[in-house]
Amino acid sequence: MDSCENENPSLLIVDDDPVFCNVLAKAMTKRGFAVVCAHTIEDALNQAENTPPEYAIVDLKLASESGLVLVEKLKALDFGTRIVMLTGYASIATAVEAIKLGATHYLAKPVDADEIMAAFERTVGESDIPISANPLSVGRLEWEYIQRILTENDNNISVTARILNMHRRTLQRKLAKRPLRE
Repeated sequence: MDSCENENPSLLIVDDDPVFCNVLAKAMTKRGFAVVCAHTIEDALNQAENTPPEYAIVDLKLASESGLVLVEKLKALDFGTRIVMLTGYASIATAVEAIKLGATHYLAKPVDADEIMAAFERTVGESDIPISANPLSVGRLEWEYIQRILTENDNNISVTARILNMHRRTLQRKLAKRPLRE
């Protein structure tokens, strides 16, 4: 983990993909941040306990761990930390949980540095955001329902499978697939 000791705002990037971390770190450094990268929750917490970041970018899925855990712990260390959660597996349930736990914003990958900058700057919701005229597809509704039950059960696959009356392997296959785009 590299850190710059200067007047720039501190930014912690947490993603288990080192290439993505490196590319994003370079882009955010160009935008004036003192960037530190971590690839696990443990590494991120070790870094944050020494110096709580002013800003953080956290991936939802960190190997076998949930980035939601980290969002909660970062907020406990410093309530003022502005956190943007990123995910390639966007769902309504995880977005709601991320915001409840203290994330400033939630963005679906692929995302660029400018979108992240805009998310950091947002402090209020948008009441004039357009409402989609198309309802969610059956496949997307299934994905959202599974995500909600999984979140309610602390990401425990076995318990979620029992509640859904589904074989654990079937649930794991469904979770391994990306959600349908709407």
